Amino acid sequence: MKHVPETIVVVGSLNIDLTYRVERFPNPGETVNGHSLERHAGGKGLNQAVAAARLGARVHMVGAVGDDANGAWLRDVLSAAEIDATHIATASGPAGTALIEVDDNGENRIVVIPGANGMVTPDAVTTALNAIADIGILLVQGELDWQATAAAIRIAHERGATIIVNPAPAHRLDAELLRMIDVIIANQHETQILTGMETDSSVDATEAALWLTDAGCGTVIVTRGDKGCVWSSDGNTGSVPIFRVSQVDATATGDAFCGGLAAALAEGQELFEALRWASAAGALTATKSGAVPSLPHRHEVEALLDESA
Repeated sequence: MKHVPETIVVVGSLNIDLTYRVERFPNPGETVNGHSLERHAGGKGLNQAVAAARLGARVHMVGAVGDDANGAWLRDVLSAAEIDATHIATASGPAGTALIEVDDNGENRIVVIPGANGMVTPDAVTTALNAIADIGILLVQGELDWQATAAAIRIAHERGATIIVNPAPAHRLDAELLRMIDVIIANQHETQILTGMETDSSVDATEAALWLTDAGCGTVIVTRGDKGCVWSSDGNTGSVPIFRVSQVDATATGDAFCGGLAAALAEGQELFEALRWASAAGALTATKSGAVPSLPHRHEVEALLDESA
């Protein structure tokens, strides 16, 4: 019987990204000249929702935008990606904003100003999720108020959904909540915060992943930049290498990975294949500038996977 793709519900942030490029990051107190300034749609929630939708997933999003022109623009982005925005609230004030500094190596530094995202409450999330009939997969991050995100996890757990958490920025997870999570996707720094363990080497990162699965999480994936990722699931461990591409901008590569993994799991792919799908999505995102504009479409991911088969 053919697998019917599950609906992905993303509870998360929506931002206006102001991206400026510099030859190198300035030292404290130093002024450097920039190359360019661009405005893009972003926010970890929106990025991951669009990433999953462009790969063919059915996506609902829960969050908030401001009552300004930027808020209206973010709604247009959701519409263009065919994401159900029924439960995107309009808050008084500006939309969330991210200031993104990108150097000539494609590395970035990011400062986030919550704006309307700070108005997403546990009650608002509860009301929204209770109104969505089908929650196959819940995908959340760390940019909203953590109590609102925790409320989403608890409701999805009660509904029997698969729960994917990208704790970015990282939050320590209590034991009860950790046991509700099916998949954690975290980079090395975030994993170190979650576990208090070293994660610099592949062995250390794998040990940290095992610590989290032993604590109750079903599957843990630690992303390691150009070193690929390591994972732990059901007592097994492994690694997946990256796809080599010419990097332009690392912004949203992690979000593409998360959205790609969610889309692959929604289609019923096994973990290893889903990780390759996610890695391909992340790699392609690094070849373009901006957040949402850089997220790949399904045919691009399929082409990269075919080339690397």
